Amino acid sequence: MRSLKFPIRRRSEYCSLVLQPVVPKLWSRDIKRPAEVIPARFLSGKCTVYKLFGLCMVLLFVSLFWLQFSCSGDMSATMHEDRLLHQQPPPCPGDVQASAADDPSWGPHKLALIVPFRERFEELLVFVPFMHTFLSKKKIRHKILVINQVDHYRFNRASLINVGHQESGNDTDYLAMHDVDLLPLNEALDYGFPEDGPFHVASPELHPLYHYKTYVGGILLLTKKHYHMCNGMSNRFWGWGREDDEFYRRLRKAELQLFRPSGITTGYKTFLHIHDPAWRKRDQKRVASQKQEQFKVDPEGGLSNLRYQVESRQELTISGAPCTVINTKLECDQNQTPWCLLA
Repeated sequence: MRSLKFPIRRRSEYCSLVLQPVVPKLWSRDIKRPAEVIPARFLSGKCTVYKLFGLCMVLLFVSLFWLQFSCSGDMSATMHEDRLLHQQPPPCPGDVQASAADDPSWGPHKLALIVPFRERFEELLVFVPFMHTFLSKKKIRHKILVINQVDHYRFNRASLINVGHQESGNDTDYLAMHDVDLLPLNEALDYGFPEDGPFHVASPELHPLYHYKTYVGGILLLTKKHYHMCNGMSNRFWGWGREDDEFYRRLRKAELQLFRPSGITTGYKTFLHIHDPAWRKRDQKRVASQKQEQFKVDPEGGLSNLRYQVESRQELTISGAPCTVINTKLECDQNQTPWCLLA
């Protein structure tokens, strides 16, 4: 192979050799003189470091412009696809429950969670999503029924629970009589089907406020069959309190064995009681003969003499949790229970 010899050249000659392959000339049949991409004045004269630097900068800017132009099209297409993905609506909570209903691991039973209610919306906003999440984690089919009393009579918790039983539908086979201000914190609490007998979730050993042995309020589960055996709850209790004590006597009369949680070690911290008595005081007034009547057993009243009207039903979703609000007007026989109104 012949060795290459590089003659000694002047700096201007090397400059022309370097620029010659970089600067192309466009020839045309119609144009005799070549059209130069870079003006001849730029190449004429002596080659300096500044001219080389300027040429490099021009080539750099052209390369960057081409790169930006080619990438902008791909980026715009990607952003358009992302925008379409974000515009897709989130899954409907009803669809999630429908898919859960097809899962055999959730079991065959369905719970009607009955919440007697009046003007406690702050607590309801916390209760519904909390209980929906709690029960879903335990794979318990359920629907939350908020029985909202909209008449002008005093609050009647027992009658509202009776209404909830009547309006719960044929797709449920057991009930939870559940206060709106009591939230279970221990996931070991059982909300399953109480086949053997009524199950008092908020037992006296666990409830943060009430600890007497015959207490069955707060949260009580029982089958619809057992609820019928008791004829529901008495409708004579207007105002706050005593209706659950009377229902305990009904359970004993029906010879139903009462069950309570076992193995729960969280004690009085098992539930969170979110009621603020300073903000919302309970109606504990006793009017006329109500003081004497509140300790008596109602032998005939219950589901058999319940009188009410459903003003409207509303399907709501609170923080993704579905519930049904049943606006209810109770009826009161003032000859039988004159204390349904305050004088």
